[in-house]
Amino acid sequence: MRTERNLTRLDRVFARLDREPERPAHIDVPKMSRHRVALLTGTLAFYLAIVWLIVTTSWLVRFDWQVMFFRPYQQWAGIHWFVDYYVVLGQRGPTAVMVAAWLGWRSWRQHTLRPLLTLGASLLLLNITVGAAKYGMGRLGPHYATTIGSNEMGLGGDIFPSGHTANAVVTWGILAYLASTPRARRWLSALSAVTALGVGLATVYLGTHWLSDVLLGWAAGLLILLALPWCEPGIAKAEIALFDLRDRWRARKGATAPAAPIGAPVPLKPRTATAQDEAAARETVTSAARSARAPAYLAPGPHTARSERTPVTPVGSRRPPHSDRIPRGATASTARPLGG
Repeated sequence: MRTERNLTRLDRVFARLDREPERPAHIDVPKMSRHRVALLTGTLAFYLAIVWLIVTTSWLVRFDWQVMFFRPYQQWAGIHWFVDYYVVLGQRGPTAVMVAAWLGWRSWRQHTLRPLLTLGASLLLLNITVGAAKYGMGRLGPHYATTIGSNEMGLGGDIFPSGHTANAVVTWGILAYLASTPRARRWLSALSAVTALGVGLATVYLGTHWLSDVLLGWAAGLLILLALPWCEPGIAKAEIALFDLRDRWRARKGATAPAAPIGAPVPLKPRTATAQDEAAARETVTSAARSARAPAYLAPGPHTARSERTPVTPVGSRRPPHSDRIPRGATASTARPLGG
């Protein structure tokens, strides 16, 4: 008889994570050093400068129009098919799925939820900051521009900053941020930078963004990556809260209770008696009283086999009496009257 509970898929996942409850020692958590704070300050200043140049319709706006009239997709039409596929590396849906699959495997191997939680925090910051800037400034794209030489701000658009570029910086840069060794961090940083640069230029080539949109998208994504160490305490608390929730769920399901040995009595929890319980108790008492009384056709003594019983000889004749028959042992003279 098996007393073990069948484990669900979620139980097996958490059992794998429980094998090493602490994060491996060779994986360090980035902190807000002076170098990082200086980069964050410089990137923020660059971000604000780009916005100011566009709002004031400066030389950057004129350069945007020159690039748009150059029409790169017509100048280099032979690579149009490649750029159409390459720009997918900046779309939020496909890139998030690919990176989440890789970080999920990392979480499985390193026995920690930090990679997935860090990705979720970065994407949340990306949606909030970039989305607010897009709808707040409302700039129209090159295909929907109304006045030549204008900055197209406040007209209900949503392309400033470039979401493709910012998403490429954050999604691929998170791999370098979570790298296990300094060498891997350097290589992944260079690879993510080249990928984000190519995605931004691809949007300019296709004519879906101004060049200034791409510049602001690079800055917006880099700001999120540089500010992630401030989110590390919240990520650690979220990881602890998830494991506590798992433990409470297991306790509620009875997964933490030890299995009782075979043949041992299982203690029952006392509960309040209901009307159905009282009716069942009365029926039990009645059936017990009925079974205690022996039937009328049974002897009161103990049951014995047929071979152990004492034979009993019946007394008298077993035939019914008849008036015309002569009893045995009687003479004919006494049995019948004489005829005259």
